[in-house]
Amino acid sequence: MYRAKRAASLKVKRRVGKYELGRAIGEGTFAKVRIAKNMETEEHVAIKIIDKAKVKKHKLFEQIRREICTMKLIQHPNVVRLYEVMGSRTKIYIVLEFVMGGELHDIVATSGRLKEDEACRYFQQLINAVDYCHSRGVYHRDLKLENLLLDIAGNLKISDFGLSAISDQVKQNDGLLHTICGTPNYVAPEVIDDKGYDGALADLWSCGVILFVLLAGYLPFEDDNIASLYKKISGAQFTCPSWFSAGAKKLITRILDPNPSTRITVPQVLKDPWFKKGYKPPAFDEKCQASLDDVDAAFGDSEELLVTEEMEGQPASMNAFEFISMNKGLNLDNFFESDEKYKRETRFASQCPPKEIINRIEEAAKPLGFDIQKKNYKMLMENPKAGRKGNLNVATEVFQVAPSLHVVELKKAKGDTLEFQNFYRTLSTELKDVVWVCNDEDRTSTP
Repeated sequence: MYRAKRAASLKVKRRVGKYELGRAIGEGTFAKVRIAKNMETEEHVAIKIIDKAKVKKHKLFEQIRREICTMKLIQHPNVVRLYEVMGSRTKIYIVLEFVMGGELHDIVATSGRLKEDEACRYFQQLINAVDYCHSRGVYHRDLKLENLLLDIAGNLKISDFGLSAISDQVKQNDGLLHTICGTPNYVAPEVIDDKGYDGALADLWSCGVILFVLLAGYLPFEDDNIASLYKKISGAQFTCPSWFSAGAKKLITRILDPNPSTRITVPQVLKDPWFKKGYKPPAFDEKCQASLDDVDAAFGDSEELLVTEEMEGQPASMNAFEFISMNKGLNLDNFFESDEKYKRETRFASQCPPKEIINRIEEAAKPLGFDIQKKNYKMLMENPKAGRKGNLNVATEVFQVAPSLHVVELKKAKGDTLEFQNFYRTLSTELKDVVWVCNDEDRTSTP
C-alpha cells in the first residue's frame, strides 16, 4: 500500500532544451500544448508538442511547416508570438507566447454582448493585427472568436495560423487563393463559391462576423442545415439588432457585403468614423528579419541539430508514519547489530541533496565491480560476477521526508543475503559523510 502511494507521488520534471515542461493546457489530434518555463529567463511560455509520425501519416508535415514559417514572419503585439522551434527524432516543439487571459469567445459566451466601446477596442486591435499580417503577405483564413485570445492586461492576440496562406500560394493566372477552408459561420461567400478569392477581403468578412458577435452576443448567420447556412451567407441575410448604433450598423453592413468587389477594404475600415473613435495604433518596434534556421533544423534529420527530452524526477515522498516506523534502521550502526545480520534491506537518513546521494552511491559501487542502472532517484546495482546464489542485485531508492531530509533504502533484489551484507558494509565506509547523525550521536563512530 505504502509502495503504491510512494510510486504515485513521484514527480518528474521534463526538459526540452532550456525549457522545463509543466502541465498540459490543451490537446488535439496531433499535438499537446504545455505550459513551460524558460530556465534562463524564468519566463513562462506555451510549448506546442507535435507528433512527427502522426502528421507524416496524415500528410500534414508541410502544412505545419507553413504555419510555423508564417508565424515567424509576424511580430505584432496583437498576434501570439512564436519564439523558436525545436525538433527531436519524434517531436516538433513550437515555443509560443503564453497568453493567460483565455479566449474572447468565453467572455461573450459567459457575459453575452459587450458594450460598444469595449467591442470597438477589440475590433481595432483585430483590424490592426490583420492589416499587419496582410502587409506581410499572410492571410489567416480562419478568424473566429475561438482564435482570439486575451493577455492578462485584456489585449487581444490572434492565434492559430494552421489554415493560413502566404502570397506565394496565390495562383499566377488569376491572383487568387483557391483552397476552401475556414469555419462555416465565419467564412466569406466567395470562399464557398469555389471560384477563387482575395485572402485579405475574405479575412475582413470574418472580422465583420466577429464584430457582429461582440455587439450582438450571437452569430449573424446560423442554421443547422449547412446548405441553408451557406444560402444565408451568400445572400448576406442578417439583421442588426436595435441596440447597434448607426455607425456600427453602417460599418458591419459595408463589411458583410457578399460582393467582394464592392466590399469595404481594410484601409477603408481604418478611416471609418466609428472605427476611429478613441483609436490608438499600437507602438512597437519590429525585430530584425526572422530567421527560419531553427525551422529547417526542427524539420530536418541532422542529429546534431535535434534536441532530446530529458527527464528529471523528484524523490518520492515518505510520510511521517513511515518515517517513524523505520526509525531503528536510520543509523548505520543499527544495521550491523547481530540480530539483523540476515536482513535483506536497510535504510539510512541523509541531509544531502538527492542527486548527490545517488551519485555518491554510484561512485562507491562502481569500484566494487557493480554495473549501474539509474532512473530518476531509483538505481539498480548488479554484480556481473555470480556469487553463491547467482548475481547480487541491489535496488536503491531515495525518498523525501522533508525538503532537507531524505531516507535512502537499499534492498537485496537478487542473490545471497550475506553477500548483500558484506557489500553494504564496504559501501558504508564510503558513505559516512552522507549519513545523517543526530546531534547527540557520535559522528565518529564506525559501523
